[in-house]
Amino acid sequence: MGPTSIDPHLIVVFGATGDLFHRKLLPALFRLLERGVIDGRFRVLGVARRGDLDDASFRGLCERSLDQAGLTSREAARAAFVAALDYAQVQDGVAASYQALAERIAAIEDQHALPHHRIFYLSLPPQAFPSTIEGLGAVGLNRSEGTTRLVIEKPFGRDLASAKALNQLLHRWFDETQVYRIDHYLGKETVQNLFVFRFANALFEPVWNRDRIDNVQITVSEELGVESRAGYYEQAGALRDMVQNHLTQLLCLTAMEPPAQFEADAIRNEKVKVLRSIAPIADDDVVFGQYRPGTIEGAPVCGYLGEKGVAPTSTTETFVALRVSVSNWRWQGVPFYLRTGKRMPKRLSQITVSFRCPPVSMFQPFNTCVLSSNQLVITVQPDEGFDLSFEVKAPGEGMAMRSQRMQYRYHENFASLPDGYETLLADIVQGDQTLFVRADEVEKSWELFTPVLERPRAVHGYAAGSWGPAAAEQLVARHDQRWAQR
Repeated sequence: MGPTSIDPHLIVVFGATGDLFHRKLLPALFRLLERGVIDGRFRVLGVARRGDLDDASFRGLCERSLDQAGLTSREAARAAFVAALDYAQVQDGVAASYQALAERIAAIEDQHALPHHRIFYLSLPPQAFPSTIEGLGAVGLNRSEGTTRLVIEKPFGRDLASAKALNQLLHRWFDETQVYRIDHYLGKETVQNLFVFRFANALFEPVWNRDRIDNVQITVSEELGVESRAGYYEQAGALRDMVQNHLTQLLCLTAMEPPAQFEADAIRNEKVKVLRSIAPIADDDVVFGQYRPGTIEGAPVCGYLGEKGVAPTSTTETFVALRVSVSNWRWQGVPFYLRTGKRMPKRLSQITVSFRCPPVSMFQPFNTCVLSSNQLVITVQPDEGFDLSFEVKAPGEGMAMRSQRMQYRYHENFASLPDGYETLLADIVQGDQTLFVRADEVEKSWELFTPVLERPRAVHGYAAGSWGPAAAEQLVARHDQRWAQR
């Protein structure tokens, strides 16, 4: 989103022996180097607790990760990239470790004549955030002669109180302009294209309101169960894991007003206005579910209670459906339905905008005629693109109608799409906070969902491989609506 030429940075990644770094961040950094988005003199310092690694063995681990990512060619580029990787051991909460880290950073910058532009990326479990932030601040690594940026992976707290405490700690040591709260969904090309789709096409903006839109549905579904994440998931659940961040971000981008200019704070101001306009979520507007044994792609799978690490009496939700009301001038009376779940029929992230049917139908006297509403379907993943449905007359006598779709697919027009992390890392290096979540945005989101989490709830069972519990269908049926065709 910014310029393609920047000064070299030192990127310090905490959690550099973890899955996120090796599966996502490392390949993304390599691709950015190849594209010339990051300066060839950059360095990466991997930080972890392991004491059995040094620079050479860490580079060997990274070589294998690049192989697994399919980046096996371009040997010269790979050799230069891997040579820029270093390793340091840091013991969590040990002050001497952070002082040694500060000295190592200074030595790397001196050795390679780097201009003191630093990025600290916390690829860590959330419980490790406070001690790491404190450790960096205590030894002065929160400031430098160049720029210093701190990147935090979600979740940003687990409720309103913890989100406020995390923000207070961050602001003790770092300015908000230094903080990049990363939600990888916002790095997806289709999500970013919502800005262009809505605000660069005069065709859609005049109908993007309560007069023309009947309802908006946002679905993020997964085929997978909890896999090896039961320890985390038992403490989180679907609302914390997906709704408070990913789905809420998609809602804000869909509902926001046009910003005064395409600039980070102008855009984030409009997103916060959406959150401020959402009415409190009532008990009967939320459905929780938990997957039971079922079938995925013809193979039997166990239920959530049968997963390793899950308590046999667990009431943790793996599915949530909500009805949300954005009570402002544009959206008053238009329901936004949010739905996410594990062990559903397919992996899908989609926004469906259903337009109102014509108020009076000249075709109504013909009993064979059934009108369907026009729908705009924005597919975030997989098969990224857009579909617009409209009514046509079916061939033959009479006035039978049929819905047809105009389709646009990114892969048919572009050779490849950058990974979300690739986009977001480029923005971090370039200092562009447009696609990152601001402190007040985090807190307003938790203000909405913390009361929902704290109330007693019923958790409905649903068969693995289904689209969720029957109660979720009833949630939309109460308002004479149904979930969009999938």
